[in-house]
Amino acid sequence: MSDPTSTAAPAVRRRRELTYAVLFCLAGAGLAYWAATRTWSVELTDRGALPPSRRARSGADLVPWVSALALVALAGGGAVLATRGRARRLLGGLLTLLGLAVAAGGGYGLTAAFGGEVSRQWPALCLVGGLLTAAGGLVTALRGGDWPAMGARYERPVPTAQPTATDGPAVGRGTRDAWDALDRGEDPTVS
Repeated sequence: MSDPTSTAAPAVRRRRELTYAVLFCLAGAGLAYWAATRTWSVELTDRGALPPSRRARSGADLVPWVSALALVALAGGGAVLATRGRARRLLGGLLTLLGLAVAAGGGYGLTAAFGGEVSRQWPALCLVGGLLTAAGGLVTALRGGDWPAMGARYERPVPTAQPTATDGPAVGRGTRDAWDALDRGEDPTVS
């Protein structure tokens, strides 16, 4: 008699890996996007006798590609669930590159000499978010080919029988038959 836990353990492990990778990608990309929209720099301009003017600049203003790449990584993190096999592994490689690029933008924000008073916490969070995304992408690229895919209920069923000439137009039949006729390329309104 075989042990049922021996076959269930790898499936549970693969599902857990998938969950962690997706969460790393989504949390990292979301954190990086949020950090990129915060104020990274405040410039004060002296206007003589008038009070100085204050200009706040976000990370999206200073390094606009970081927020764009973070949004792409956020979408890619969700796409990990919808892909399988080789496509999922390629997506993992892309997510790794996106995460590294976002982390590079955060690192640039940490070291750049922007004008005015500079906040280093938001670029640091952007760096951390990029690294989380890259980690999730790397796990997906290395191990994602064996992970479970979405169920077959999300796929379009393959028609089993071809329509016959005696079927005739779908007028007068049920709504389901009309939709099936449309799927076959027929016009259900023609009598």
